[in-house]
Amino acid sequence: MDIFEKCKAFYSKPEFAQKLGYPTNPRTAQAMGVYPFFIPLNETEGTEVVIGNKRLIMIGSNNYLGLTTHPKVREAAIEAIKKYGTSCTGSRFLNGTLEMHLELEERLAKFVGKEKALVFSTGFQTNLGTISCILDKEDVVITDKEVHASIVDGVRMSKAEKRYFKHNDTKDLEKILQSYPKEKGKLVIVDGVFSMGGDIAPLPEIIPLCKKYGARLMVDDAHSVGVLGGGRGTAFHFNCVDDVDLIMGTFSKSFASVGGFIAGDKETIHWIQHFARPLIFSASLPAPNVAAVLAALDVIEEEPERVVRVNKISEMMRRELRAIGYNVGNSQTPIIPIIIGDQLKTMQAWKILFEAGIYTNVALPPAVPPNMSLLRTSYMATHTDEQLEKVLETFKHIKQKLAID
Repeated sequence: MDIFEKCKAFYSKPEFAQKLGYPTNPRTAQAMGVYPFFIPLNETEGTEVVIGNKRLIMIGSNNYLGLTTHPKVREAAIEAIKKYGTSCTGSRFLNGTLEMHLELEERLAKFVGKEKALVFSTGFQTNLGTISCILDKEDVVITDKEVHASIVDGVRMSKAEKRYFKHNDTKDLEKILQSYPKEKGKLVIVDGVFSMGGDIAPLPEIIPLCKKYGARLMVDDAHSVGVLGGGRGTAFHFNCVDDVDLIMGTFSKSFASVGGFIAGDKETIHWIQHFARPLIFSASLPAPNVAAVLAALDVIEEEPERVVRVNKISEMMRRELRAIGYNVGNSQTPIIPIIIGDQLKTMQAWKILFEAGIYTNVALPPAVPPNMSLLRTSYMATHTDEQLEKVLETFKHIKQKLAID
């Protein structure tokens, strides 16, 4: 069979898309006006976006601290372009390391409480590079079943044996750990904050198991930095920084830029620096992106009230959404899923929100399990009380109109 036949079938045949787990093919959903993906934004100003001629409240962004529009962050990026241009046109390994990269790595290591840090061009590359170069074929890697796709792919790229434990289930984790001899190389990987459910990994329960069975621990803090532990992440949140071996983070959320980093002891970071293929064979992070992260770090340290504000908003929205009657799962962070279950009702709810001037994200199978379709809402420190009140009023209307259980 021609390898492109499946592409043509997905494009034109709804029944083929259904076999892949999609309720319909994208073209059919677009024709129905309920396709919620790849929507182009004309303008974006943090808590509001413009699509066409319509202004909407944004409750689907990972801009948790609202720093993408902060004057200091914007100005830093502009000045970096003036000084360095738009690209380094080379990898970190060769001609693409600027003094700014080294300054940022030193700042990040101190910020998350580790000896050294290493900056990658994207968060996805950070996980791919770190996981694949740390593990050998004699090792085993054990991950939570709900970790981010970048961890899943990093694990696939590694030569290690692969095991998965039930989401946030430390009893299941222990069963897996105790099935291996203590001397076997073992790496446990979890998200600090899980990107779909907004719940937090129970590090105080995971860490003793790693110590008991001789495993190393890596925490993906992509959605934790800027939110937990005064903004410094999950390990600070639980006061266990020294017990986490590797901390990964991204710049595309609270740091208002793009890129990622891995932090740990100096010997391990030195190894990753010389063996992580996505680092060595990719162009380095451009100067304006680096400058934006440095400025965002300044703001987080100078304006701690932003972290306080986003968590207060999150607590209030969880409370009010539950009071309306919605299932928001085990969310403990600014990521608050509205679990509706039925795919059609979920897409209808998205459409009602959109028409009311509110933008959020939809998660449907195969991205979520069957009968677990949801709206992934997320909140920023810069959302106003008036914006949040409109969101809640619209969700009340949706609950009644669609008869959501």
